[in-house]
Amino acid sequence: MKDMELLNSSEGQIVLARMYGQQQVAEQTTRYQSLLQAYREHFGVGDIEWFSAPGRCEIGGNHTDHNHGKVLAGSITLDTIAVAAKVEEPVITFFSEGYKTKYVIDLNDLSSRPEDDGTMLLVRGIAAGLLEHGYRIGGFQAYISSNVFSASGLSSSASFEMLICTIISHFYNEGALDAVAKSKIGQYAENGYWNKPSGLLDQMACAYGGLVAIDFVNPKEPIINPVHWDFQENGYSLVIVNTGGDHADLTDDYAAVPNEMRAVAQSLGASVCHDLSPEDLYANLKMVREKAGDRAVLRALHFFEENRRVDEQVKSLEEGRFSDFLRLVTESGNSSWKWLQNVYRSGVDREQDVSVALALTEMYLKSIDDSACRVHGGGFAGVILTILPNDRVDDYKTWISGMLGTPVLVVNVREQGAVNVSDLIHATTKD
Repeated sequence: MKDMELLNSSEGQIVLARMYGQQQVAEQTTRYQSLLQAYREHFGVGDIEWFSAPGRCEIGGNHTDHNHGKVLAGSITLDTIAVAAKVEEPVITFFSEGYKTKYVIDLNDLSSRPEDDGTMLLVRGIAAGLLEHGYRIGGFQAYISSNVFSASGLSSSASFEMLICTIISHFYNEGALDAVAKSKIGQYAENGYWNKPSGLLDQMACAYGGLVAIDFVNPKEPIINPVHWDFQENGYSLVIVNTGGDHADLTDDYAAVPNEMRAVAQSLGASVCHDLSPEDLYANLKMVREKAGDRAVLRALHFFEENRRVDEQVKSLEEGRFSDFLRLVTESGNSSWKWLQNVYRSGVDREQDVSVALALTEMYLKSIDDSACRVHGGGFAGVILTILPNDRVDDYKTWISGMLGTPVLVVNVREQGAVNVSDLIHATTKD
């Protein structure tokens, strides 16, 4: 079956509906068709495979993974997709929609170069990480497109990393890399090649699929528990509001959060906050404030409460207590704003895009009993997450976009993580 015939087949349409929702099937079919056309314009006709890796949303556990905490997160219906083909030469060549750059990475030399941009560094780092972890690598050519907001907190970088990992896993490792393995490779690339102090959360949420509770008590082997809850089917939508801020150049702000939490832990003879209890901090508060500082103390208190809240969020969904769940989301967001302090940059008082978006949304939600909003992801800039009834979404989108003049998107949690879409369609055909 030809490529577009496969996508337009009943099985292909079923897979797209499962990934994006029935209402998006026509739009996504056109999107994939345009991707294939662009691939052929650059590489010609040949055997290809479709791949997809989602962005992610974070519901609870804001900035806890790096101190071995707990997180509730999910993959979303925004994703990075690729048409790709295996090649004999040990070279990765790809184009990305919206950019003129032709990326060419010779796998015989994975050392970083001064002229490398972030994309080149990540691909080199992923290839090096795969070798470091005992996997095979090889060449491919691809055309890539993403609708995950860049530099916004939806993990566009992790989505891209998981896409590249999935392509190489399929072409050269018989699909052997699971979500944890891919995530470790992505973290390796970010830490070692991109100089970003990231944990595993973003990669795990993009790679695994669905809504998941992740316990990073042992970061090398995170404990993953799927949480079965469909927001749309239960009458609610996840709305992502781009506040107009940019995540670029926030490395120091991000690094300060785990470093300050660790400073609290180290002042009490531990390595990370997971190794402490709130009582340990209470008993030594004066000393810790003097050694680590007050903001560090507040961030550690946030860690303790967030860990507890994640457990309560999961339990409330499992028991169908959605009002309690929304209350906990609100509590988590307030803790991020007041204690974690990642809603605005320290010392930057004229640009507080996230704070303004949250304040406006809180005012709007006063008339809606069961609803919530919070800063989303790493914070300091980027996006907020609003959860509200389906029948109020259009009005809220019109209102908040009119206020801010920035993009607003409705997403849902999708069950598929980083995947070979062609394989999913073939598997559906067999079923």
